[in-house]
Amino acid sequence: MDTTAQLALGAFLLAGVLAVAAVMAFASGRAQQKALIERLAAEAAGDEAPPGRRRPFTGVDKRLRRTRLGRFVQLRLAATGLDITPGEFTVYVVALVAGLWLLASAALAPFFGPLAGIVGVVAAGAFLSHQRQRRTEDFISQLPELSRILANATSAGLALRTALSMAAEELDAPAGDELTLVTNQLAVGRSVDDALGELAERLPSRELVVLVTTLVLANRAGGTLVASLRNLTETLEERKETRREVRTMLAEVNATAFTVPVLGLGAMLMMNAMMPGALARVTGSALGQIAIIVAVGLFATGFFVIRRLGKIEV
Repeated sequence: MDTTAQLALGAFLLAGVLAVAAVMAFASGRAQQKALIERLAAEAAGDEAPPGRRRPFTGVDKRLRRTRLGRFVQLRLAATGLDITPGEFTVYVVALVAGLWLLASAALAPFFGPLAGIVGVVAAGAFLSHQRQRRTEDFISQLPELSRILANATSAGLALRTALSMAAEELDAPAGDELTLVTNQLAVGRSVDDALGELAERLPSRELVVLVTTLVLANRAGGTLVASLRNLTETLEERKETRREVRTMLAEVNATAFTVPVLGLGAMLMMNAMMPGALARVTGSALGQIAIIVAVGLFATGFFVIRRLGKIEV
């Protein structure tokens, strides 16, 4: 074999080795990128397992996250702060629906099984909304302290990013957890406007929107951020007391709203207990089924109307 052939063979082998190394490096980078995205998504959803804990239903969770429903559930769970994955939540909801279906069919009549299943799905959505509202309320109660910390930090000459990091370390949950997520986003290159805007979307409230708007405008155009934050702190303290008073006055109205559907359910159970099989006979005809559906709709309408009348935006 002459020298030219040897050089050609050596170059070919070298090119093959480099190609294999490039493919391996590319595959490793893709795997690391995928792992990083999954970890950040888990942290954003608040479902990263503590050390030593193994998550159940991991297979269901991985498949569900690829669907639109899974992404929707993940966003809803991220706003609640619950330590649960979309897969776990879905399995629990399915178990709840099945249990309510069987219980209603056995205690009342088979016709009430699907209705109970629908109630279970609605109750799961209402639970997430309640948890999100509760987390938002807790966060709002911490806003005066957050505004005070930011004002003190900026008056000491610290940058806004540093002030947010300091507030994340000093405040308890949920404000501390939410600000930690904001500072992590800032650390990987996201802008202050985007990070704070996403925070306002996760926990929507007028107070938080005002605070975020103040911080964003000050970060863009500069200005007297310290004076604005100090004035905002006093305003948030006053609104906090007002919200507490309004919530106390509306406690009886909210209790009445939940009493209405309970009375309807109690009436059906009492009638079926006094006359065994009465509900089965009533729902055995189309007219009876229509009457039951109308009655359930009226009770649901009464519940939502009372809740709406007792909802006052402060």
